[in-house]
Amino acid sequence: MAPATYRRSFLRQTSTGLGVVASLSSRASTANPNDKLTLGLIGCGGRGLQDAMRFKDVPNVELVYVCDCDEERRNAAAKTLGIDPTRAVADMRRLFDDKSLDAVLIATPDHWHAIAAIVACDAGKHVYVEKPISHNIREGRLLVEASSRNNVHVQHGTQCRSTQMMIDAVQFLRDGGIGDVLVAKCWNVQKRSSIGRGQDTDPPAGFNYDDWVGPATMIPYRSNRVHNRWTWWYHFGTGDMGNDGVHDIDYTRWGLGVETHPSRVVALGGKYYFDDDQEFP
Repeated sequence: MAPATYRRSFLRQTSTGLGVVASLSSRASTANPNDKLTLGLIGCGGRGLQDAMRFKDVPNVELVYVCDCDEERRNAAAKTLGIDPTRAVADMRRLFDDKSLDAVLIATPDHWHAIAAIVACDAGKHVYVEKPISHNIREGRLLVEASSRNNVHVQHGTQCRSTQMMIDAVQFLRDGGIGDVLVAKCWNVQKRSSIGRGQDTDPPAGFNYDDWVGPATMIPYRSNRVHNRWTWWYHFGTGDMGNDGVHDIDYTRWGLGVETHPSRVVALGGKYYFDDDQEFP
């Protein structure tokens, strides 16, 4: 099947719920708390493996699938996590179609987050999705609607919201520990590595680049557009603002007790250091 045709076909199928029966939603919401919760990992990069290892330590959680477009990565993840090799799959729809699967952990590149999470909800799966939750506000609202209509839980990967230290710190502010909180500032200073200059080539064997691009606009494969470097490309990532900045902004909004959108946003910055292919500052 031609790449463009495949992407259109995938989106048509996912928009109709992949034929998964509606009873999945009620099953997920009425499960016995003493039963094991079965979980599948979608996206076997560094962050996905970190999250999966933490979930493996949670009582009554059983990791039963790994999914990645890169055969080498998914097989390595299955070995690391002790997953049956037959459940190391290339297509996330395998997980959505499995009625025995309760939840998915989505740690794909950013451009897949909202779409994969929405389809997972429509398949009756609970979702933990890495940040940023979407590329735009509209996608985020569609995910909220999908969670509500299917009666499933969605947790976003701003994990410090669940960290006791941060919870205690915010409560300290709420209790007036430093008086009235009027202004918050955040910053993040890290020296990232250059992604270098790449050349358009064919993707390596075992890596389904068409599926990896998925809903984004197709651009030629380059080794510095994938695996740990996609965050710097407009099509796939959100730069460091969506990578670490989402946490920093979340802390400040949480501390201030802000629940509304800003009335004005100003952005300054540029690409001043590396001479490479990276698009985001």
